[in-house]
Amino acid sequence: MKKLKKIIKRDKSVISGKFNLEHLYTFKDFPIYMGCTDEPFEDDICLDMKWSIDKESGMIQLMDLVPLDILYSRQHMDSTGSTWNEYNDLLASFISNEIDGDIIEIGGGSGKLAIKVLEILKNKISYTIVEPNPLISESKNIKIIKDFFSSNIDNPLNKVRTVVLSQVLEHAYNPEEFLLEIRKYLPENGKFVFGYPNLEYFFSNKHTNAINFEHTLLMTDYFVEYFLKKTGFKLLKKQNFKNHSFFYSVQKSAIHQISQPDSRNYKKFKLMFNEFINYHKNMIRELNHEIINHNGEIFLFGAHIFSQYLIGFGLSTKKINSILDNSPIKIGKRLYGTKLMVQSPKCLSKSINPLVILKAGVYNEEIKTDILTKINSETKFI
Repeated sequence: MKKLKKIIKRDKSVISGKFNLEHLYTFKDFPIYMGCTDEPFEDDICLDMKWSIDKESGMIQLMDLVPLDILYSRQHMDSTGSTWNEYNDLLASFISNEIDGDIIEIGGGSGKLAIKVLEILKNKISYTIVEPNPLISESKNIKIIKDFFSSNIDNPLNKVRTVVLSQVLEHAYNPEEFLLEIRKYLPENGKFVFGYPNLEYFFSNKHTNAINFEHTLLMTDYFVEYFLKKTGFKLLKKQNFKNHSFFYSVQKSAIHQISQPDSRNYKKFKLMFNEFINYHKNMIRELNHEIINHNGEIFLFGAHIFSQYLIGFGLSTKKINSILDNSPIKIGKRLYGTKLMVQSPKCLSKSINPLVILKAGVYNEEIKTDILTKINSETKFI
């Protein structure tokens, strides 16, 4: 891999703007892209992933950022699996009950959410997706703008009265600026409806998809609501989806001065971060021991950040046959930052005494059940 030369420095708190960040931990030479590629390993790009914490608010944030045009030069998210199907069904229903006028969706990605919303509303509205790397094409009711969102996008006669997004706000480098752009775009009393991951649950349960080069802030729902208030959005409705996400419906309102976040968050989130690091260091020692002593084929599940983190913590890959993943856009490619190729879990059907390293957070049970009931009941998981 080669080192990223062009970076964005973030040495101030995203909450207060002060230079009061305390360094927590650095992952050396971490791959910047959490998807798969057909390109040579030598072309992969890495960067030290340096985490810090705001000593006043407790916000954990990444210090060196990857320029957006590099980070999102390709699409890796296609919402594969039963959990994502259920999530999109419920969020589409939530949106359909909350909208006010036509919709613009920021970061529409696969287009699956748009299709579900239009089905519920019987194509009675106009739906625009703003996404630099869409996996969906334009249709009669769906317009595609291949770009990043800004308030300069045209909204003729203020017909678009609802901004929608799913799993996007956590990607904003400056949440306050991003929310103000959305507020500026919306007409008076316009709605903002979105799905947001339960990052506090993920991180406190040691899930490795909570923070990374795309999720550059441990912006829990506490901080989401702090920023919503600060940027002039009134909370109308909030709904939980398992331990996976929150659904929010908010409305453009007046901007009010609010106080700083609770200072007790500093100790809480610093402790949570240190526990996350120590947990994985200990776990990797145990996994490497199991790998050495296993007599059979070994696989690592997840052509994604889950596997990259494990390898970053020191997981031995010498005996690992391949990465397993259900996503059709990943199978047959190489996980970025590694030399491991991606296969469908169906390859386990011919494997004798297979061992699968599975550390995919809230998706673990879904993946395990699918493999044991449909592919190979003799598969062992660690």
